Amino acid sequence: LAGEAGTEELVMRPPEWYREHDIRLFTGVAIDRIDTGRRVVVADDGREEPFDLLLLATGSRAFVPPIQGADLPGTFTFRDLADTEAMVRWARERRRAVVVGGGLLGLEAARGMAARGLEVSVAHLMDRLMEQQLDYPAAEILKKEIEALGIEVLLEHSAGEICGSGRVEEIHFNNGAMRPADMVVFATGTRPETKLA
Repeated sequence: LAGEAGTEELVMRPPEWYREHDIRLFTGVAIDRIDTGRRVVVADDGREEPFDLLLLATGSRAFVPPIQGADLPGTFTFRDLADTEAMVRWARERRRAVVVGGGLLGLEAARGMAARGLEVSVAHLMDRLMEQQLDYPAAEILKKEIEALGIEVLLEHSAGEICGSGRVEEIHFNNGAMRPADMVVFATGTRPETKLA
């Protein structure tokens, strides 16, 4: 997002790594069903793969709060490469971004947008940044470091509504505050990608 690494640098393991470790990797294949009686996984191309143990690691989707305007052009989630590419394209001709969420992902999104020259605010529901990882003194140090990057930190700010005529223009918070915005990035946690029946 900050433009400091190319997509080729983001690949965790090259294809040959899987071969060297006796892992059969199938990409671009969706799983249609799991037959627990026969102990096979059935792919959308009809292929069946037997298993002794089965681990479901289906990933997750970004959580977007159910607020008015969350579907306006200029709203984004920050979860994968497609999200990042869409944000970069949109940000090219924009000035102000608000990131909703002050956890690690939100701070990374804010830093990336600031590195691209946008005025950035981070709005966080809690009374300190990264409250799951940091105590109050450490969170205060982090807040000062984030602000030193030119990023505004808004604590105890819950997104209430995104407004705009055809695209994002401002975000209103439940505490009565408002910020103008050309884009809003949701970095507010995740939900499981797949539900099991």
